[in-house]
Amino acid sequence: MKRLAALAKRDEGVVALEFALVFPFLMMVLFGIVDVSLLLCDKAVITNASREAARAGVVVRVPPLTAAQITTVALNYAQNSLITGGTATTPTVTVNQSSGTSSGNPLTVTVSYTYEGLVVGSALSVLTGPVTLSATTVMNYE
Repeated sequence: MKRLAALAKRDEGVVALEFALVFPFLMMVLFGIVDVSLLLCDKAVITNASREAARAGVVVRVPPLTAAQITTVALNYAQNSLITGGTATTPTVTVNQSSGTSSGNPLTVTVSYTYEGLVVGSALSVLTGPVTLSATTVMNYE
């Protein structure tokens, strides 16, 4: 009987040791999932920002929006919706109206954003460099 009690006490210490060894890896996986989720959310935001800016630019308006006004539309959308980990980097917006602003010509809006990560992502960014997200929308003038 005493022998079984002694074996049970040794097992309790082993369980605590296994937990202490596995816990950091579980936390890395958890925070990695959070970082990837935030990255995908920011990707959706810049995709929507480029779409909103392109749509605002191609709608029939007299006079048509300038490249600076279209850039402002994209930046306003992105800055109000991006999730940053304390370091707010401003997205880069490129507007291409090289074909003109008459009906049927294309307008291209590209939004780029550097995602630096929150927890695990910021640590990996030191090794691999930050992740650059980019979204391009092409619409024809109405």
